Amino acid sequence: MKISERVQMMQASPIRKLMPYANSAKEKGIHVYHLNIGQPDIETPKEMIDVYHNFSEKVLAYGPSQGLECYRENLVKYYAGHNIKLATSDIIVTTAGSEAIVFALTAVCNVGDEVLIPEPFYTNYNGFADMAGVHIKPIPTKVENGFALPEKEEIVKLLTSKTRAIMICNPGNPTGKVYSKEEVEMVASIAKEHDIFVISDEVYREFVYDGYEATSILHIPGIEDRAVMVDSVSKRYSACGARIGCIVSLNKELMAAVLKLGQARLCPPTIDQLAASACVNLPQSYFEKVNVEYKKRRDLVFNELEKIEGIVCRKPEGAFYIVAKLPVPDAEEFVIWLLNDYHVENATVMVAPAAGFYATKGAGLSEVRFAYILNENDLKKAMFIFRTGLKKFREIKGF
Repeated sequence: MKISERVQMMQASPIRKLMPYANSAKEKGIHVYHLNIGQPDIETPKEMIDVYHNFSEKVLAYGPSQGLECYRENLVKYYAGHNIKLATSDIIVTTAGSEAIVFALTAVCNVGDEVLIPEPFYTNYNGFADMAGVHIKPIPTKVENGFALPEKEEIVKLLTSKTRAIMICNPGNPTGKVYSKEEVEMVASIAKEHDIFVISDEVYREFVYDGYEATSILHIPGIEDRAVMVDSVSKRYSACGARIGCIVSLNKELMAAVLKLGQARLCPPTIDQLAASACVNLPQSYFEKVNVEYKKRRDLVFNELEKIEGIVCRKPEGAFYIVAKLPVPDAEEFVIWLLNDYHVENATVMVAPAAGFYATKGAGLSEVRFAYILNENDLKKAMFIFRTGLKKFREIKGF
């Protein structure tokens, strides 16, 4: 018996693939500071937790395939607060942002079509594309210039007759890059001129620093027929386990197609929608407080990285990630060595090798991604272990 080629071709998560090494360290009594995965330690809002505690319906029934009307009405209000005018019919609730991306790719692409994505990109895009039978064609960006998009003509050169969409993540995972309004307008202009879609992953909308602003694809006029936004509550409310997202578009034909996909999986989780809905009216002060915390963490990690000779990184403008190019040829080898062989006061640190965030073979081998999702005290300890560990590793290897 054989399993499908599609599943065999799917990439194992590079974020999680080194977990056996981390688990082995823990079995030896070693504490592991996890900077490898975007699981924040910020407390989930009480308003959300209270919904889970207080749910009292005697039957947990199916909900509408497009999501609960009360939640979608609240989402209309939420997006209006971000200068995005919608009707409930423009929103379909999904089982997390992951399903929203799979739905978007499935709805706009035929099997064998191509989607352009700036790399490095969220590694699970690879798996989502495989599920939809779509090929990812990378738009190269570099750590040296902060992962800025290349010039328009360079992107246009990558288009083929198979190209159906450009997908961006803004603010970006894994880079923390916030695309300027001009960059988003450039992507939109390519889509309009070449009759393709733009899929914009805007999960990290709230987390932008230093006066930068996150421009939504839905802020750009004139591309309403080809703009698709995907979103999630996972990071916004530090509720990664809630698994509630949505897909948004003003293209009625596209949304009708997406609804068919939603009907095939019946409905998104009811209680989690109610919990997410309870957070829609959180005051702006909640996000301001969270942003202050993340900015402190970003600055701490970046300042520690700047102390390392030979490292290349730029201060990210958003999300809660930093990608750094290390002065070693194989970052994965170093990460495994940290988990196996380097401990300070019975503790070590785990980061994510960045090669798995690239589609181009051989790219990103010297890079790692840090998720600054731990409290300040733990981050200081983790970064000390990382910095001293890298120095020791280079001495051992002669780099």
